[in-house]
Amino acid sequence: TIFFTIRKYTRHTLVKCIPITGRMHQIRVHLQCLKAPIVCDPTYGGEMVFLSDIKRKFNLKNDTEELPLMKRVALHAHTIKFHDLDGQVIEATAPYPNDFEVLVNQLEKFAR
Repeated sequence: TIFFTIRKYTRHTLVKCIPITGRMHQIRVHLQCLKAPIVCDPTYGGEMVFLSDIKRKFNLKNDTEELPLMKRVALHAHTIKFHDLDGQVIEATAPYPNDFEVLVNQLEKFAR
């Protein structure tokens, strides 16, 4: 897997990953080996991120349970390329899903 740092935060890093072989879990395993597991990936050592982890002086209201900023593995296929039956390259891109965007926005706001 080839990794590019997009943005560094206090305790997290947004990275672009380009898998070479396309093997299942390749990105997750390689990041774990680099001691940089993906957020919310308990299988490979990634922990949940809470607003209280990144925002100083965070106060949770009484009788309220804090929820994680993201409830799934923080992995997103932004761009995918493949060849169609005629050999033409097809490229599809997708913006961050809402939960991923919220996580990145909170890191931008409180963890720089």
